[in-house]
Amino acid sequence: MALNRVVVTGLGALTPLGKTLPEFWDGLQNGVSGCDYIQQFDVSKFKTRFACEVKDFDPTQYLDRKEARKVDRYCQFALIASDEAVKDAGITKENVDPDRVGVIFASGIGGLITFQEEVINFASGDGTPRFNPFFIPKMILDIAAGQISMRNGFRGPNYAVVSACASSTNAIIDAFDTIRLGKADIIVTGGSEAVISAAGVGGFNAMKALSERNDDPKTASRPFDKDRDGFVMGEGSGVLILEKLEHALARGAKIYCEIAGGGATADAYHITAPHPEGLGAKNVMNDALRDAGMKPEDIQYINVHGTSTPLGDIAETKAILSVFGDQAYHLNISSTKSMTGHCLGAAGALEAIACILAVTKNIVPPTINHFTDDPELDPKLNFTFNTAQEREVNAALSNTFGFGGHNASVIIKKYKP
Repeated sequence: MALNRVVVTGLGALTPLGKTLPEFWDGLQNGVSGCDYIQQFDVSKFKTRFACEVKDFDPTQYLDRKEARKVDRYCQFALIASDEAVKDAGITKENVDPDRVGVIFASGIGGLITFQEEVINFASGDGTPRFNPFFIPKMILDIAAGQISMRNGFRGPNYAVVSACASSTNAIIDAFDTIRLGKADIIVTGGSEAVISAAGVGGFNAMKALSERNDDPKTASRPFDKDRDGFVMGEGSGVLILEKLEHALARGAKIYCEIAGGGATADAYHITAPHPEGLGAKNVMNDALRDAGMKPEDIQYINVHGTSTPLGDIAETKAILSVFGDQAYHLNISSTKSMTGHCLGAAGALEAIACILAVTKNIVPPTINHFTDDPELDPKLNFTFNTAQEREVNAALSNTFGFGGHNASVIIKKYKP
């Protein structure tokens, strides 16, 4: 069967770099760090006392007060970013069929803050089970998809995707497949995460996954630097409006770019560590290229998973060299996590948006906080250190990898009629 072409017609972003899409892009291209000391809870006894938080966030500036109280912080982020994306796409009740508009949305963890609060309240009481009646619907990670659909009246396919830090890339791929198979005209997709809490920071500290550079938070996320010591936790939401090309043209929608293909694989190796040779990463990039009908030389930019962990950065670099060969030396590579931190289940969506803007504006955002070359990394690779670079970007690939060995990659290319 002939597959539909799928384009991006709307974007929304609520991030540590800013609470709108233009603020997010401004921060990325100017190499701004979103990291600072944590304000959401007392971190004085924690090994890590910093993160990339969404700054000065007041949900009642965007949502009705009663509505805001009924959803977790991660869902508040999702609703606000989706509002921006839907508006950006120019979607109205008059120009779409709500039965043909769906929501496929992701989170790696969901309402962890709500879960923590309710358990603490119960444990500090007399044992009488007094729980908030919204406890369960606030906590579950599919509720963002449900809330977005109810807010807009979208009655098409609706579900959540979870694959740890690959979650929102998998959601984008599912949305892409749903449209190209003709099961919907439009899908609102992306991801949201908000787990900067005692449980979140404490849990990742116990795994020794987080940077402990408490004396200099803004430079703590330093992918590919010799002295990297773990990732920096981030939070936020990224939302994309994916649309069948013919439908977008018929309603005169603005088109950012085209989704070319996607891939998904497993390492089948370890619950948290990557395969040391980057086998799963290699396979997923090859899978995405095959799906897109593209060759390595068709790609100009890779937004890497690049979390700033000692093992992960090396494994991903090995995979890139294996897939791209000599073409790897003609690529721009960057990790925007150096600025946003690792937004977990929202990372894939935010990094896909970074790729979309790189393709549309021909600017590659940098990998900031590079101070010392790592002798284990190939010095001929262009990691776009510290400063954005202008170049023609016809196609970009975004990598995301998650605990459990989940790998997902999506390819974005310039739209050509």
